[in-house]
Amino acid sequence: MSVAAQSATTASPPPARLLPVAILLWFAGVYLRIPVLVAPPLAPFIGDDLALSQTLTGALTTLPILMLAIGAMPGSLAISRIGPRNTLALAMVIMVVGSAGRGLVPDTLTLMIASAVMGLGVAMMQPALPALLPRWLQPHHIALGSAIYMNGLLMGEFIGAGITLPLVMPLFDNSWRATLIAWSLPALVVAAALYLPKRDFAPPTRRGAWLPDWKNPLTLRLGLLLGLSGCMFFGLNAYMGNLLEQQGQFDRLPEALFWFNVAQVAASLLMLKMARAWVGQREPIIVLASLSIAGTIGILLLDGWWSIASAAFMSCVAGMLLILMVALPPLLVSSSETGRLSAGTFLVGYTMAFSVPMLGGVIADWSGDTRHAILTMIAYSLLVLPLAFTLDLTRKKDQPAD
Repeated sequence: MSVAAQSATTASPPPARLLPVAILLWFAGVYLRIPVLVAPPLAPFIGDDLALSQTLTGALTTLPILMLAIGAMPGSLAISRIGPRNTLALAMVIMVVGSAGRGLVPDTLTLMIASAVMGLGVAMMQPALPALLPRWLQPHHIALGSAIYMNGLLMGEFIGAGITLPLVMPLFDNSWRATLIAWSLPALVVAAALYLPKRDFAPPTRRGAWLPDWKNPLTLRLGLLLGLSGCMFFGLNAYMGNLLEQQGQFDRLPEALFWFNVAQVAASLLMLKMARAWVGQREPIIVLASLSIAGTIGILLLDGWWSIASAAFMSCVAGMLLILMVALPPLLVSSSETGRLSAGTFLVGYTMAFSVPMLGGVIADWSGDTRHAILTMIAYSLLVLPLAFTLDLTRKKDQPAD
């Protein structure tokens, strides 16, 4: 029986009682991405002010992505010791210190240190959110809760990348330092508001293991499939400019990036509607992973706007796949194990999201053909796709439902 079929159909609380929790989950999701994705639009200004090389300018984005993998373990440890709510609040404070600190740094070294601290905070937030869902939401609302905070995450990608230069920076006299601080400080309000809901549907749990359970096949399988979605999105974002230049349509880069990122917003809105029906089902994962690969292949085979449309399509289905994968841990294991499984999934997934595009870039540099970077990501995705066909999405028998 699937997870969706196992969800108990109990009486739903009034929407007014769920709304404050939904708002908090959404804003926490927004801050999973805004601190990371305000860096690319501000990078030229930061680079000019601090005389950064191209490599260091790129590291403003790639270093936090690497920290998303490294920081999963501290997040899991904190969840096992102080609980998911306290971990999420602590992680948001760490994120603010690093993110706002970037606006105060005097030199390159402290900029990179602040970026790493910010990435650590975001990484600790990632497993804390799914671990918090069973405590704030009844079992039949967990899939919707996952879709809500992932909607915030994907909206944060678009907001951070899309409105920083045209709307936010002019409000602060075009200062990149003030802009970073202004984006960061409101997260402290969200962190404080996390203590307002008086909800705990999960039973008290004692301190347990926090390292990923590598004997559980789900840890590696979910992580590798999460990496499929991540390497497609981050990888194509990184190589979009080079690929369009090679195709002779570099002038279309602004439109291509706009539609590529707007497609993620569309994905999050679709999943708000489809979350209950699709989360916990194997077939949507198989279909969306396959469509992600097909869309990426289309980018290479098609020309002009058809190629850009294929990229936007891939971005949309990869975003939907991301939500499906992230929503699984709180449905498959008990609340005490959710942080542990989530942390292992993020560790594997974001390691792949960082290393596969990086490997593709090395191959492309060696061959002189940007398409080889994209083909590397396609090859990885084809290798891990069969894992989706054998996913066991039944709740662990030895772990009672919360």
